Amino acid sequence: MHPGATVRQDCLDKNGLSVTDAARVLGVDRQTLSNLLNAKSGISPEMAVRLEKAFGTPAREWLMRQLDHELELVMRRAKKIKVEPFRASITEGGGNDERGRD
Repeated sequence: MHPGATVRQDCLDKNGLSVTDAARVLGVDRQTLSNLLNAKSGISPEMAVRLEKAFGTPAREWLMRQLDHELELVMRRAKKIKVEPFRASITEGGGNDERGRD
């Protein structure tokens, strides 16, 4: 679930706030909040802090919800992401390289 749905449930609906009223509380314009609520944008670190200050849920929790959502989306298409596995070898610097030692 996109975290905007949680914002709508836990912040707006729970407190009887309209989008306009919630935007005013958060100090953002109505369109910014609407984009979040309608999954057109995510929760930025700044928005997470605004949500914490306004409604009490820690900013870190909001950001973790956003990160979980984004990771879920990527994992749905993970099989399509082509990457060559890395294998270190002595000739590629994985052996007795003295560089970087004191």
